[in-house]
Amino acid sequence: MEQNRRKSEQTDSKNKFFRYNKVISNNIHNRIRCRMELYEAIYKRRTVRDFEDKIVPEEVLERIINAGLQAPTHDHLRNWEFVIIQDKKDKENVLQYIKKGIEPQLEILKQILTEGTSQQKMYAIAMPRQYTMLYNSSHIILPFFRTNSGVLNPTSVSSLNPLTSIWCAIENIFLAATAEGLGCSMRIPVGEEGLNVAAEVGAPSDYLLPCYIGLGYPAKDRSDVEQAEYNAKQKIHLGKW
Repeated sequence: MEQNRRKSEQTDSKNKFFRYNKVISNNIHNRIRCRMELYEAIYKRRTVRDFEDKIVPEEVLERIINAGLQAPTHDHLRNWEFVIIQDKKDKENVLQYIKKGIEPQLEILKQILTEGTSQQKMYAIAMPRQYTMLYNSSHIILPFFRTNSGVLNPTSVSSLNPLTSIWCAIENIFLAATAEGLGCSMRIPVGEEGLNVAAEVGAPSDYLLPCYIGLGYPAKDRSDVEQAEYNAKQKIHLGKW
């Protein structure tokens, strides 16, 4: 019986060893797979300005916002709020300030050659779509961050901490959207535009809007912008500039 007991213990020990190795192997495989998915999302991410007429499911939208909430924050409080706009009438209300300011910008656009630099080509595609790239999206995301007196009147780089934190959240949203097979457009408010939109949606006076985000399914015939390509070797400075 003693011999049978020892054999049984040895068998249990071997089984535990193989189960442990399988768990370790699966964890390593999952980490590698996640790493590959992360890099794929980073390299696939592009600003999308033409969308399909298709609604993003609520659970997908929540996953994307949750990804944004995982971003680093300067004060550990994540003083960010997200107003989500889907109804077309509500879209018209928050985008009315873009319509008022777009005509002068389009006049400037007429002076830009579409056969010019990659930056000029980008403007040629982006400027006429400043309204439609948000209105035609499934949802408009308005990310707000709690501000302080230092953001608009900075005395040092650290005065901008609330602003830099929300942009980390926004980048997470872009990457999560890409991982979901979606795309994002983005517009930064001009002049009083952001304050007017904040008032339109009832945001508290100490919260600012850094950008609009249009979220949706990329149109199959969308216009792709030529990218200005760089690599790490061109941008790294070892020890000093």
